[in-house]
Amino acid sequence: MVSRTREAQLTATFVTLADTLVADYDVVELLHTLISTCAELLDAAGAGLTLAASGGQLEVLASTSEESRLVELMQLRAGEGPCIEAYLSGTVVAVSDVADVVDVWPLFAQKALSLGFRSVHCIPMQLRGETIGSLNLFRATLGRLPDEDIAVARGLADIATIGILHQRAMSESDVARQQLQLALDSRVLIEQAKGVLAHTHSLDMDGAFTLLRTYARTNGVRLQDVARDVVERRLTI
Repeated sequence: MVSRTREAQLTATFVTLADTLVADYDVVELLHTLISTCAELLDAAGAGLTLAASGGQLEVLASTSEESRLVELMQLRAGEGPCIEAYLSGTVVAVSDVADVVDVWPLFAQKALSLGFRSVHCIPMQLRGETIGSLNLFRATLGRLPDEDIAVARGLADIATIGILHQRAMSESDVARQQLQLALDSRVLIEQAKGVLAHTHSLDMDGAFTLLRTYARTNGVRLQDVARDVVERRLTI
């Protein structure tokens, strides 16, 4: 159960993580900090995060140790194990004794036991019904975590999920801003090119745009590239 000391540590952890999310942050560093804290708070010998890539294939994103990373990698390669089950089912998968699942997930169980892991808890990373991966706790002792500790792990998994999705949203937003700026810059070039063509061919602006656009289509060239060449006098239409 979470003691008063651990409650204070957990509160401090959430405050630190929340502050990190508000400012500019390195999501990988954030996640490594999170799983290290999770392992310490919940008495796990190792912890890790598996995340679904764009194609839906799970990948190991962060681990506290080489041993936990190896167990996660083995599951992904074999296509079996509690990490994968937590992701696919969207529910917590608790293995209180790894020896009990030798018949269910033989490759996982053998690898985990060989590395000293006796119990495993995998918490799905979810937001609004979408599961993007799992937070995985590997323990050297037998038994299931108390419900209160599972709740703590869920909270930390939620922070990880928010951090990852926030980073994705920021990246997509950056792409959108770049595309918008490109469109705005292109529009300026096109207007300048229309002015050049209107002057040299005694056309109105609509006629100049038609000439510009027809040339771009006929020659399979982007409109903004034609406009730039016209403005910079590299092209005469």
